[in-house]
Amino acid sequence: MADEMSRSAQRETSAASSTAAVAAENAKLKSKSIWPSVLRWIPTSTDKIIAAEKRLLSLVKTPYVQERVNIGSGPPGSKVRWFRSESNEERCINTVSFDSKEGSPTLVMIHGYGASQGFFFRNFDALASRFRVIAIDQLGWGGSSRPDFTCKSTEETEAWFIDSFEEWRKAKNLSNFILLGHSFASRARSAFDFSGACWVFIESDTKFQWVTQFKATWKGAIFNHLWESNFTPQKLVRGLGPLGPNLVRSYTSTRFGSYSTGTTLTEEESGLLTDYVYHTLAAKASGELCLKYIFSFGAFARSPLIHSAQEWKVPTTFIYGYLDWMNYQGAQEAGKHMKVPCEIIRVPEAGHFVFIDQPDRFHSAVLYACRRFLSPDTDVESLPEGLTSA
Repeated sequence: MADEMSRSAQRETSAASSTAAVAAENAKLKSKSIWPSVLRWIPTSTDKIIAAEKRLLSLVKTPYVQERVNIGSGPPGSKVRWFRSESNEERCINTVSFDSKEGSPTLVMIHGYGASQGFFFRNFDALASRFRVIAIDQLGWGGSSRPDFTCKSTEETEAWFIDSFEEWRKAKNLSNFILLGHSFASRARSAFDFSGACWVFIESDTKFQWVTQFKATWKGAIFNHLWESNFTPQKLVRGLGPLGPNLVRSYTSTRFGSYSTGTTLTEEESGLLTDYVYHTLAAKASGELCLKYIFSFGAFARSPLIHSAQEWKVPTTFIYGYLDWMNYQGAQEAGKHMKVPCEIIRVPEAGHFVFIDQPDRFHSAVLYACRRFLSPDTDVESLPEGLTSA
């Protein structure tokens, strides 16, 4: 289990290591924010992201600490792989840590593409009752620093995220933990030898054939060109300026409301999530620009995790919603190449955001996946009702 430090010592260490970096970044933000927010074309800032995060997490009952962990400006004495910016200013990873029972196993939660740690707002209370939960915004996302993204290859891009996560891990003094990553974040999982419970994306042949046929059409050619030009959904939100919040509101109310694949959001949840999502999407482009280097058109991984499955060294659990656009059969294929235990859990009436669509069933799936850390007798436990195994 992870080495446990006292909460007061953690906070003092964090404050000492990050104060200078946070102060410098806040000063930089203020120097750029000459105009009142109501007069800006894109009415957002890092301060607004953190404020929106705080409002969204007001729905969570478990006490937590929010901090921006200083990860420096690059590994000392080496070429900076995860930064690749002309600036030498230090960077910070936005982190929230929830109160937990002493001795609880540590669960680190990482969001997927286009999201931030606040997307787990429906899960923090339930998981914090059994784990020491820590959730982060990846470098270039949410309330974390947003350095210029200048990576030019898949290898550089993966290093950008993995190395920054490693610097964060060392700053937090974490050694053993369960890594829970959604979708794109599972790529960080593949680089470490820690205990793992995660979702991953591996494409299916059927979908590949459909995308290949679509790319051959004039519409497909246009969309493929936009993809290769790194035209991200976030650019559309920024381009709409003060109308951007309306587009985001339409998306969240539709995806998690009228067309929800599971339990719909309450009016309060929808409003707070919409506000939070807008500010995280409209802020400076950084991590989002990884899109064309990590995925080809159609969201196919340029470097599929199945190619490295045989190198994984810890037990892994894949969790899929029944209606997820990602195909669980890819995980079945990966399991054939893995030399460690692998299991696949499917959640009915849930889509890609299984943790929002069916939070209770998702929690059951996570607890089952982590049963060897939570129960002294795992042999007698059966798959929880409402879930199926693939």
